[in-house]
Amino acid sequence: MQLKFYKYQGTGNDFVLIDNRQQIFPKNNTKLVAFLCDRKFGIGADGLILLENDELSDFKMIYYNSDGNESTMCGNGGRCIVAFARKLNIINQETTFLAIDGIHKAKIDGDIVTLQMIDVNTIKSKEKYLFLDTGSPHHVQLVNDLDKLDVAKEGAKLRYGIYGKEGSNINFVSPIDSNTFAMRTYERGVEDETLSCGTGVTAVALAMNKSKITDDNHVYINTMGGKLEVSFLEENGEYTDVNLIGAATFVFKGEISCCI
Repeated sequence: MQLKFYKYQGTGNDFVLIDNRQQIFPKNNTKLVAFLCDRKFGIGADGLILLENDELSDFKMIYYNSDGNESTMCGNGGRCIVAFARKLNIINQETTFLAIDGIHKAKIDGDIVTLQMIDVNTIKSKEKYLFLDTGSPHHVQLVNDLDKLDVAKEGAKLRYGIYGKEGSNINFVSPIDSNTFAMRTYERGVEDETLSCGTGVTAVALAMNKSKITDDNHVYINTMGGKLEVSFLEENGEYTDVNLIGAATFVFKGEISCCI
């Protein structure tokens, strides 16, 4: 069978997107998802996203990591599916959609997507790191010599060593100025470094504010794949109106032969 797909990327975090409003895709076929995400034998992507109908919002987002398993919220994927929904003429400039962590609001202007993330009211501060959930679990740790860090090696140590089989995404951070930070991320499910991670960028921005490294509520993050912004409101340690801002870009569309 020929499967139609679209490829999008957000700061180098790339995704296969499929219009599944007709329920043609076998959602429990982890081998198929992993094949489509494979960079040598399939299309190649950090994850696969299905767009489906939803009764209470404009559409529903279902996200899979490249290992084939359905996963928690993906911020860059959320921004990309908004751009995809506009390409399909499902939405115009503003939308609400359902993801695994609830309803999200978003708006799109050109290729810039502003995605409202979930509120965060718990950030755990440890001796060497912070931990929080921004739709996906994130470990945030300041490091020296970020450019020289072996993220795949050190990220795997922490991902399995601290968080076990369920795991966490691991973010390494270095300040640039009072409201700008560089970061690199090891993503669970991909089990390697990715060029960008939207929920990770969000986690870093909130963690840096929580730890008083920045007092700003609009933070700029430099990932390996490009620049993103996070804005938020903070009161008594609770973070609301959290928005992830950046470009979501259509790369190409095509068809691939696969057994469904």
